[in-house]
Amino acid sequence: MRFRLRPAILLGVVLAGVAEVALPLSRGLASGLREGETSSATVRREGGAVFLSPAQGARRYHEFYFTRAAYSSSARSRFGFFGGRGAASWAIDYPKADRQFMVVLNRLIDIDASPYENAIRLDDPDVRRFPFLYALEVGGMTLTDGEVQGLKNYLAAGGFLVIDDFWGLDEWSVFERQIGRVLPGRPIYEIPTTHPVFNNVYDVANVIQVPNVRRGQMHGLYGTPTHEGRGSEMPHVYGIDDDRGELMVLINWNTDLGDAWEWAENPYYPLKFSTYAFEMGINMIVYAMSH
Repeated sequence: MRFRLRPAILLGVVLAGVAEVALPLSRGLASGLREGETSSATVRREGGAVFLSPAQGARRYHEFYFTRAAYSSSARSRFGFFGGRGAASWAIDYPKADRQFMVVLNRLIDIDASPYENAIRLDDPDVRRFPFLYALEVGGMTLTDGEVQGLKNYLAAGGFLVIDDFWGLDEWSVFERQIGRVLPGRPIYEIPTTHPVFNNVYDVANVIQVPNVRRGQMHGLYGTPTHEGRGSEMPHVYGIDDDRGELMVLINWNTDLGDAWEWAENPYYPLKFSTYAFEMGINMIVYAMSH
């Protein structure tokens, strides 16, 4: 599969237009759709997984779906599993971050990508249909045995997992224990910025800390810190390789790319954070789809 930047389109220009979809999305959520639902052709499968099927409505298959991992967790968000209260933490920023990211991806990269969110349980065999998988807020992850086996099978089949938005040593310890159940004995290493995931589309020379929307706004206005307390001062991008030495898990620690996607239209959220988050997101997807 070949990828190329669309001609004469700059990331800054595209980000300036993200508000075009942000307002309709917020209106849709306010008009009776629960967060995580769309008005057409989003399928709720038995067991709770959601994916877009060409058999539903008039939608067709796409080359790429931004797929979010729905996993068991001890942490709870303010949203339900698909938008109601009491959700597992996988649903943070969902679906607005996913949709806004896809708006930018479709404008910048010549790829046939679905514009909608696509969440699926780790223990659903259909997860293997999607080569890119995004999981966030993993500091409270408590995988079931079925989810461990499902994720192990997914990665063994060539899937690519991106981890995001967890902070500090306590949350790292939880994630390290859970990923160790999936990939026992696999070393975790810091990915150098010379790795292709940093430069296959955009040249990302430095790892920067992307804060949540509140801290980002405060930083932009008053220069306050972007971290979330002791042990989260420095951002890192770590990796786990497969047997061929190819990257199969990318771990964004002490940073929050998803909030930068979700709030890219916010005039008080600094552009430098959204720019980095979208550049890294596009690089990660292109890497996942071409390796």
